[in-house]
Amino acid sequence: MNLTNARRAGACGVLVLALAAAGCSQSTEGKPAASGKASITFWGWAPGYADAVKAFNASHPDSQVTYQAVQPGAKGGYQKMLNAVKAGNAPCLAQVGYETLPSFAAQGALENVAEHAAASKGDFQEAAWKSVTLGDQVFGAPVDTGPMALFYNKKVFDSLKLQPPATWAEYRTAAERIHASDPDRYISSPYLNYDYAGLAWQTDAEWFGVQGDSWKVSMASAENRKVADYWQGLVDDKLISGAPMYDQAWYTGLGNGDIATVVGAVWQAGVIKGGAKDGAGQWAVAPMPQWDASAPRVGNAGGSATAVLKGCGDAKAAWEFAHWLSTDRATYGALVDKAALYPAAKKLLDLPQLRKPDPYFGGQNIYPVFADAAPKVGSEWTWGPLMTKTAADLDDGLGKAWAGKSTIAGALRTAQDQTLAEMRKQGLRTAE
Repeated sequence: MNLTNARRAGACGVLVLALAAAGCSQSTEGKPAASGKASITFWGWAPGYADAVKAFNASHPDSQVTYQAVQPGAKGGYQKMLNAVKAGNAPCLAQVGYETLPSFAAQGALENVAEHAAASKGDFQEAAWKSVTLGDQVFGAPVDTGPMALFYNKKVFDSLKLQPPATWAEYRTAAERIHASDPDRYISSPYLNYDYAGLAWQTDAEWFGVQGDSWKVSMASAENRKVADYWQGLVDDKLISGAPMYDQAWYTGLGNGDIATVVGAVWQAGVIKGGAKDGAGQWAVAPMPQWDASAPRVGNAGGSATAVLKGCGDAKAAWEFAHWLSTDRATYGALVDKAALYPAAKKLLDLPQLRKPDPYFGGQNIYPVFADAAPKVGSEWTWGPLMTKTAADLDDGLGKAWAGKSTIAGALRTAQDQTLAEMRKQGLRTAE
């Protein structure tokens, strides 16, 4: 068994301990109807999903999928799903972020559909497939990925005769030049939870892993300290904007050039375009800066799966729809347009929607940057079993660190300690 398989098998063993104690009720969702027609329900929130379900039903007369929109996961959708599983009335399918899947597995909320899904492994990018599997178990179909790149204000860069930084050292130099040109200009702004995780992912600075049959938490490792200290240096030298990401002040800064870069996932293109309309025509996309230009690596932020929830009475029909949603060219092309999703399926990387110039980005076709980045995303990253709490604890510390009231390294250490304490409280085995 190679290291990757050993890690997956170990993680599976760790979660099995939790599954045995979860005690979930069984749902009748997905049981074949008297007519013999498969009938399943799908909960999600992504723009375009309702239309995708309509297209599936029109082209699959032997199946009927009912789509129900729920609140985005962190805003209540995930708790609704977990409550439904416990009550025995959950839908067969649900939109679940990769970072949250291990938490669902640890609570016994997912159905293993490997019998129907395992043969499709080669359809998906390695990192995405790894995100929906544990050992030989498969819990759903990968939908999208979030390879990262550098969004930068080309107007600002050109005015200072700056090139997009190829390395993090060059990124710091650009930060100094940009702030020196105007005290209200900054290179970047605070990163929290999964956006920050992408910066660590790039360096293979893992947060979670397995050791034997126990969870190992390494958020405060030397590799993570390297990333934290780099960004801490930018904070200490007052090169980072104080505007929180996704706050109106952030959008204003992106629109008027006061925030000159966003290191973010492909889906950030839609966020920037939608929230910073005044920046139209000024922005461009370049590869993510590297620690070692001779060995390029890329982080990932975001991505989700169509997960099969525990108790689904027709796992075969559930997988058929989940796989179709992720691989049907016409349907996924519409999702690119409506939700700025970037496909996890290999055969969709040449979609025409990913080949169009974008006026917002000065006529640049930005997707080839992400197509080049996707294979450079490491596949060893593992999310922990309590990510909702881990992310909340981390955000509390990071918020203080970005404001200069503590340190990023300290935030990681505290989040690690609090995560370990909660794991032990819930009976999960942890490695010292």
